[in-house]
Amino acid sequence: MSENRDTIQTATITMPDGRQVGYADFGPANGSPVLWCHGGPGSRLEPSVDAPAARTAGYRFISIDRPGYGLSTPQPGRTIGGWVADDVAVLDALGIERYLVAGISTGGAYALALAAAAPERITGVIACCSVTDMRWEPGRVKQAVMLGGIWDAPDRDAAIAAAEVLLGKDGSNLLTRSDDGPKMPSADLALMSDPVWGAAMMEGFPQMFAHGVQGYADDRIADGVGWVSFDVGAVKAPTIVLHGSEDSIVDVAQAHHTADIVPRARLKIVDGLGHLSINSQIVPTLAEL
Repeated sequence: MSENRDTIQTATITMPDGRQVGYADFGPANGSPVLWCHGGPGSRLEPSVDAPAARTAGYRFISIDRPGYGLSTPQPGRTIGGWVADDVAVLDALGIERYLVAGISTGGAYALALAAAAPERITGVIACCSVTDMRWEPGRVKQAVMLGGIWDAPDRDAAIAAAEVLLGKDGSNLLTRSDDGPKMPSADLALMSDPVWGAAMMEGFPQMFAHGVQGYADDRIADGVGWVSFDVGAVKAPTIVLHGSEDSIVDVAQAHHTADIVPRARLKIVDGLGHLSINSQIVPTLAEL
């Protein structure tokens, strides 16, 4: 099925196991294709704000709902490396053979897993504000503080319960400002007050929690064990590890570690930007690949 909304086409495909996988194609059809791997929580609509600049620059954003988000069926037990099959199926359906890939926050690991598994198809990678391999203990200790005990949950049901406490069953806790959370940098606060960004965020919000917090809990279960389901050393495409110096959600030290373990990766730290505002640098950085 498909639905046209402005220049965005939303559609689903059916995987061999019967799961539905949803995606959004932001066009133009003749643009250089860029797969967008959304954050956690996130959805296929995440790149809406950046898509106009991408189109102007000649890029075609394609964003896929991971299982448990948006139009994609939940998949208990999924892994980071296992998601590659969903990506390949969507890009095959669109007739796209070679493409760039940008992974945002949680999505950074999925972008790298794809580059490791399909090196003949990936022409370049951006890992933006990304969570690193959580087998790296300094990063794991600091990130665990943000997750409300999800990584300590004994099973998936317990992880979902912890995620509901953290985010709310429908994600509504994310819409409530709290002084208990990390102090956001001024660049992120300015972005949150931008009406265009806010409208796009609210439009995409229901898609993040279309299946409750299942997608988020499964993301955390998948990254909590570290990058064991793919070989990051197999990445051959040019890779830029992009991060804001003031990121209060994923510490910039994680970017340094990712750049250390991805072969020939280049680290790009942008002063003054945070976890949200760094997205403004994705389109300019694509031109560097």
